[in-house]
Formats: sequence, C-alpha cells, structure tokens
Amino acid sequence: MKTHPIKLVTIVVEPVLEYRLTSEIRELGATGFTVTEGRGAGTRGGSRGTDEPGTNVRIEALVPEDVADRIVDHLARHYFQDYSIIAYVADVDVVRTRKFAAPHSTAAIGGD
Repeated sequence: MKTHPIKLVTIVVEPVLEYRLTSEIRELGATGFTVTEGRGAGTRGGSRGTDEPGTNVRIEALVPEDVADRIVDHLARHYFQDYSIIAYVADVDVVRTRKFAAPHSTAAIGGD
C-alpha cells in the first residue's frame, strides 16, 4: 500500500471556540476537519471554579505543510494569549492524499 506524508494539526480548545476555529481553519486552507469532545485538566486547571476536569473539543485536520504553518501561526497570533488552547502538528501518512489537498490557495484571515 502506498502512503503519502501530510501534517496532522490537532487543536484542543474550549467548546465556545469550536465553530469559529473550524470556519477559520477552512479559510486557511484545510479541506475538512474532525471534532471530538473530551475532558481533561492542565496548567489552567479543570472547569472554571472547580477542580474537576473540564470539557473541551479536539479539532483535527490533515493538511499540507504550508496550511499547517498558516493554522498554527494564526492560532498563536489570535488565541494563545487569551484562551485555554493547545495546538500541535504531527507527521502522518495517508492513503488518499487528494482528499486533503485543496486547490492552491494563499488564504489568509485578517491579513495573516
């Protein structure tokens, strides 16, 4: 089986940002995404006002390297300072690479 390298961008964030972020990552060049709900705790603790693990969403997108760079740069500029958000990029291999490559785009949001 032939596979092709691509980037997996994973964003773990407060649920209030789900629709905003999924819209923005599409504008930045992702052809799609997957969202799953989760619970956890980290440096900012759990849910607001409790020690219980908080609810969050994990947004994942398989994208070319240039799109991964745009997404992470956008998150760093607009979200890291004010929101509980984690983002990471991993190298993965996919079987159907055409599903994850949008037509060439120089997409940007707000001049990014």
